[in-house]
Amino acid sequence: MNDYILFDLDGTLTDPKEGITTCVQYALAAFGIEEPDADNLTPFIGPPLKESFMEFYEFDEEKAEAAIEKYRERFRDKGMFENRIYDGVPEMIRKLKGNHKKLAVASSKPTVFVKQILDHFEIGKYFDVIVGSELDGTRTDKAEVVAEALRQLYGENAEDIEEKKSNTVMVGDRKFDVAGAKAEGLVSVAVSYGYGPLDELKIAKPDYIVRSVEELEKLLLRGSGREAKTQAPTETLMSKIWFVLFPLLAYFFVRSLGFYIGSFLVVNLAGMLPKGLSDKLVIWDETGENLVGATGNGAAFMLAVAYLVAAFVIWKFFAKEDIGSVEKEVKLKHARLKSPSAYACMVVGVLGIAIGLNLLFEVVGITNASESFKQAATEQYSAAFLVGLLVNGLIAPFAEELIFRGTVYNRLKKNQKYPIAILVSALCFGIYHSNIVQGSYAFLLGCVIAWLYESFGHFYVPVAAHVLSNVAAYLLTMAGAFDLLLANWWVCIVFLLVGAAGLYMCFRMRNAAVKLAAETE
Repeated sequence: MNDYILFDLDGTLTDPKEGITTCVQYALAAFGIEEPDADNLTPFIGPPLKESFMEFYEFDEEKAEAAIEKYRERFRDKGMFENRIYDGVPEMIRKLKGNHKKLAVASSKPTVFVKQILDHFEIGKYFDVIVGSELDGTRTDKAEVVAEALRQLYGENAEDIEEKKSNTVMVGDRKFDVAGAKAEGLVSVAVSYGYGPLDELKIAKPDYIVRSVEELEKLLLRGSGREAKTQAPTETLMSKIWFVLFPLLAYFFVRSLGFYIGSFLVVNLAGMLPKGLSDKLVIWDETGENLVGATGNGAAFMLAVAYLVAAFVIWKFFAKEDIGSVEKEVKLKHARLKSPSAYACMVVGVLGIAIGLNLLFEVVGITNASESFKQAATEQYSAAFLVGLLVNGLIAPFAEELIFRGTVYNRLKKNQKYPIAILVSALCFGIYHSNIVQGSYAFLLGCVIAWLYESFGHFYVPVAAHVLSNVAAYLLTMAGAFDLLLANWWVCIVFLLVGAAGLYMCFRMRNAAVKLAAETE
């Protein structure tokens, strides 16, 4: 039972980004440093200011203290109130108090500011103890803040300290909060909706990680005996499966609907356009009056409409929110790939693997053994060069990434470890291609693309990787280059080795980033 609950303030109860970053900009400007991008200053949210100025701008101790004075010059009058309380926090605090919880705030921000902010949002009255740092620069370490909050919360002559600690929880959004809880032997809960990068929180190893205020409320009320009646039931296995399966089924349905729309447009355009132009879209019978079928260009047009309609619906109702939540986490995610050299290795890795796999399938004869693949390939390469390149190299990859990585993979990650999410999303991607050749290729490439998405953290990476692989395969096929490259196995092996080397370099850079984040804990 969580009888005592300590909360961090910034990034846990309130979102102070505007106030903190503008005050940091104000302080830096006093030293001739211009930082127009507020997102670059979000690492200041959470840790002590002095430590942040010294770490991020290499200020010495004296200069850092002077910067703090400039920061507070603006913060006292304006920055403190450039703040907002997270949705659901006031209601959660009232429910916790109604369940007889002892509540405290343990923040690295000076106590006087913490109290003013809590009163500003009219929740200060619910906290039994409010502890922060001192204006003279003392008690800035989170472990010291937590220790003082516990001393006041338990009382001067408290007995059964260890038993009380076993029923005490510390909630925060940064590794410093987790470290402060561990220093006192408390249960730690990290919130990923704040300003702590998810990788940072995982490395800090809290007892729990929650993704929303609602989820936090459920966890803190668990086992209280008077839990909120509105608490949602635990997710079942079927609900988790449906959470992933529903957008996938919607994609198949809407894509089919889009294809019918494209077919309708082609048929009607054929009757409206001059004969010379309509011949590029449809095939007429000998009389020249009845449609027999679509040309390669006509089929490509239908497919383009299908992909665009499906992409719009998936983005509007599913992917926009799923991708947006990931991008929010990425803004402060230090343990990710972002250097130009990492992107260069990504390009080399994707091209090497994509070309190498295409060659491998040709060399071992798999492509000739699958009639369904031959039919799909014939349709794919029957359009005019630029039309086929646009549809198969750009439109299709974008639509498919929205559903398979933007939605399916991101949703799987919410209930599964990311390696499982990679494998399952890649398996869905493979099955979607409906023949053994393209399915096997899509599964292997899908694993690579999802891993790159996880490593770089931005949605444009899987889109770019998919486009690169499709464009490379399309250009080489149309140019007949695969026939020239099939002189021997060594060509295939060289491409696969080059691709593996590029991905391995990404892997090493990723590990180095994670290690650096761990060392700065």
